[in-house]
Parts: sequence; structure tokens; C-alpha cells
Amino acid sequence: MIHFVGAGPGARDLITVRGQRLLCEADVVIYAGSLVNPELLESVKKECIIYNSAYMTLEEVVKVMENAEKEGRNTVRLHTGDPSLYGAVREQMDILDDQGIAYDSCPGVSSFCAAAATLNLEYTLPGVSQSVVITRMEGRTLVPKKESIKSFAGHEATMVLFLSTGLLGKLSGELLAGGYKEDTPAAIVYKASWPEEETHICTVGTLEATAKERKITKTALIIVGDVVLHNSYDRSKLYHPEFTTEFRKGTEGVEKA
Repeated sequence: MIHFVGAGPGARDLITVRGQRLLCEADVVIYAGSLVNPELLESVKKECIIYNSAYMTLEEVVKVMENAEKEGRNTVRLHTGDPSLYGAVREQMDILDDQGIAYDSCPGVSSFCAAAATLNLEYTLPGVSQSVVITRMEGRTLVPKKESIKSFAGHEATMVLFLSTGLLGKLSGELLAGGYKEDTPAAIVYKASWPEEETHICTVGTLEATAKERKITKTALIIVGDVVLHNSYDRSKLYHPEFTTEFRKGTEGVEKA
């Protein structure tokens, strides 16, 4: 059996309980060495065989899985954050489907959640933003034209950008062209939840300069939108005394949810 497991954003205690159990039971672990905290591997069995996929191709990764399956071993494919976001898992699963090898997925805490936690930030503030766009700048991996940064920026919703730290000059240009203003709040969160974590509040217009000043070139998330400063927002109706819900009756004035 192959288990695709989300390692979480970095801190060793932010893997899920299920993910930790699967890791402890694994006979073979293939982990994304460039991104996964190696401290997580301290809990594996002494006889567990460990592979670092940073030095492997897709074909080599799958070959390890196939051999482990033939030998009756349990394999954990340990991905950073949550495997469903920029995890390149579908291509592995498709090959396993072709080979008739069973697999399942264990979700993980994404770095965009860890970044919000370290900033004590709520992405969906009433009256400010009720949508979160998770995307990336186009680099060697192309982005569909209909999903350009410029087109998303037109909504002025909260935006979280992965894999874009090395392209901040172009990113700012696209954000400005799409509708964000120069002084729109932004944040750079470097290695969220790791011991070396850094957070820097800036603006859309100063993203590139801030990253250069702090010598941040990779492994950071970019957050854009007014929720970063959360200075003005509407009170949630859910906990308003006038708001009637299935569980309690409001005093007056606000219709039932």
C-alpha cells in the first residue's frame, strides 16, 4: 500500500495524527528532501528504508514504490504541506493506477494555513474579503492564460502566492496592472512554522525591495490584500446577539441564517 502523506508546513508537530502514525508504521519512506523537515524522519522505524526524492525522477520514485509493493512493504510518499497543492501527486497516482497498485491520501496542513497562523490573520474578513485565490507566478511551469495574476487581481480578493518569491518584480507589475494599488498591504512569510521563520509586512509596491533587503529568494509565501492589516472589518453576524440561528434565537433585526 502506498500512502501519500502531507508532512505539514515544516514544524515537526504540525503533521496530522494520522500522518504521524503512517510514518511510524512505514517500511519505506520517500520524502521531498528539499522541502520536508528532516526531523520528521526521526520517528520512523530503525529498519525503514528512506529515499530523498530531491535527487530522483518520477520514474525512479515509482520504481521504488513498485519494488516495495512486490516485497509486501508499506510505503509513505511524504510531501510538503498538503499534497493536493503543487504536490505533483496526480502523475504518480496515474502510474500506480496503471500498475494496479493501491494507494490513499492523508491530508496535511498547508503552508498557507501556517502563514496565516503566524500572522494571526483571517483570510476571509467580513466586509473586506470573502474569497482566497491560491495561485503562482508563471515560471518554467506554465500557468493557463485565463488564470493570470492580472486577471485574478481584478477581483481584489485575498491572494496567496506559492512558488513566486524569485519573481516579485514581475508579480508586483501584474498585481498593479490587474487592479491592486501600490499601497495594498502584502506580507512575505519565509518558511512558515520552521525555527528560522520570518514575516515581513510590506505593500504590493515594495514586495521586491523587501525580499531583497531580507535576502529572501525562495521558500516563502506572498500574501496580498487588505486582510493583512485587518484594520477595518464588519462584525460577524454569526455571533451577533440579534442574529437567529438553528441553535439560538436572536433578539431582533437580523433574519435567520
